[in-house]
Amino acid sequence: MVVFNHVSIYDPPFLIAFWPIYLEVLGATEVWTRPGQDILVRLWGGIPIRRGEVDRQAMEKMLAALRSGRPLIVSPEGTRSHTPGMLQAKPGVVYLIEQTRVPVIPVGVTGTTDNFIKCALRGERPVVDIRVGAPFKLDGPEPAGLSPRDIRQQKAHTIMMHIAELLPKEYRGVYLDPV
Repeated sequence: MVVFNHVSIYDPPFLIAFWPIYLEVLGATEVWTRPGQDILVRLWGGIPIRRGEVDRQAMEKMLAALRSGRPLIVSPEGTRSHTPGMLQAKPGVVYLIEQTRVPVIPVGVTGTTDNFIKCALRGERPVVDIRVGAPFKLDGPEPAGLSPRDIRQQKAHTIMMHIAELLPKEYRGVYLDPV
């Protein structure tokens, strides 16, 4: 599973374009209806997910992709931050990892802020930096006395800290300090 910080709509296309193998893509259902974005997701394919709720159909598609050996690209934040600072991760990403025991590959992306296209249209050359971290597993003993959701939230925090290590401080947001 490839996990990344999600600043803008430009992050996934850059990651997909430069990743050495085909990535299964997860995206909010509304992307499939937005002019311009809808063309990209329909051409590439992908798994639409209804954010803010348990989308069992999307979960089954993601699990099937991972179990078949295809890497899935996911933003643990569950949405774009619109600014360089990372947001609190959602625990759903950990559920997928628990069910498939796949390794996690953290990726830090900088330079894809919402004004990216405006800069490019003015003739400026925005610099995009994609840093790929070492794969890791979320194995190990689980803390006693915590609910499954709290354990997943702690593991989601661990994932985000791996991404934060790949980013400059201004991009780390709520993951600035390794608490």
